[in-house]
Amino acid sequence: MGFFSRKSLNSKKEKTLAKGKVLAFLNQKGGVGKTTMAFNTAHALAARGHKVLCLDMDPQANLSLLCGAEDLQGPSIHQLLINSIRELKPLHAAAMIHDVIIKGERVDLLPSGQELSGFELSVAGISMPRQLILKNFLELNKLLDIYDYIVIDGPPTLGLLVVNIMCAAHGLLVPFRPDEFSRKGLSHFYEVLGNIEDMGVTETPKVLAHIPNLVDLRRRQEGEDLERIQGELEEEFGTGSVTEPFINRAPLVRSQAERKSVYDFQSKDFVALQDQFNQIAGKISKWKEETYS
Repeated sequence: MGFFSRKSLNSKKEKTLAKGKVLAFLNQKGGVGKTTMAFNTAHALAARGHKVLCLDMDPQANLSLLCGAEDLQGPSIHQLLINSIRELKPLHAAAMIHDVIIKGERVDLLPSGQELSGFELSVAGISMPRQLILKNFLELNKLLDIYDYIVIDGPPTLGLLVVNIMCAAHGLLVPFRPDEFSRKGLSHFYEVLGNIEDMGVTETPKVLAHIPNLVDLRRRQEGEDLERIQGELEEEFGTGSVTEPFINRAPLVRSQAERKSVYDFQSKDFVALQDQFNQIAGKISKWKEETYS
C-alpha cells in the first residue's frame, strides 16, 4: 500500500514559470536534519553559480543561526508576512524587506524568530486565503525575479506554516530517518499534500527527492527499515526518488557546530558529503531545466 491512494501528486504541470524556483525542506518529524540539508543544499546551488536566498520559516530559527544571524530580536519574516496583509494594517510595523534580508558571502537570508510561532493566531481572522500568504508575499516582492532559488526550512509540524510553504513551493525535498516513526510521519505529510491538491488553489509542488539522513547501517534493523521505506517510496514516486543515504555524521556535526557549510572544508573527510550535496543540487538543476523545455 502506498503513502496515498489518490492520483499522483506530481501529475499536474506548472502553468506559470517564474525565473526562480522555491524549494522547501519539510518533514513533520523533528530531528531528521532538515536544517542541515537545507543549508548545505543552498550552498551547493550557490557553488554552481546560482543566486540563492535561504528563507527560515521555523520559529526555532536554526537556519538563521547557521547562516550567521546574530541578532534574532529584530524584524523577521513574520513581520514581513504580517505587513503584506492589508487587513492587518493595525499590526504593521516599520519593516522593509531590504532591511530584513541579511546579505551573505554565498547565500542571502530572510531570518525567522520566535514570534513566527504566533503566525496562525495572528492571521486567524483575515478573509483572504490564509494558505497563500507566503506565496503572495514572494510574488509581491518579486523575489523569484531576484533569486534563482529560494530554499525554505520548514518547522516539524503540519500546521498553517507548512501549508503556506507547500502552496508557495515548486519543489519539495523530504529528509527522513529510516524508522517506523518517520514512515508514519511521511504518510501524514502526504495526506496534507493531497489536501492541497484537492483545494486547487495553487499548483501542487513536485516531490524532488527523499533524503535518508542520520543513517547507521551498522544496525541491521535500520538497514532493513531503510530498504522497506525506500521500496515503498520508489514504488510511488519512481526509481531514483530516494537519494543515497547520509551516513557520515561527524563532518556534518562539525560543520554545523562551526556554522559552516561542508564546502568550507578542504579535508578529505568532507569530500563524500560534498559529492552527495552536489548530486542533490544537480537533480534540482536538471528539474528546473526540464520545466523550461
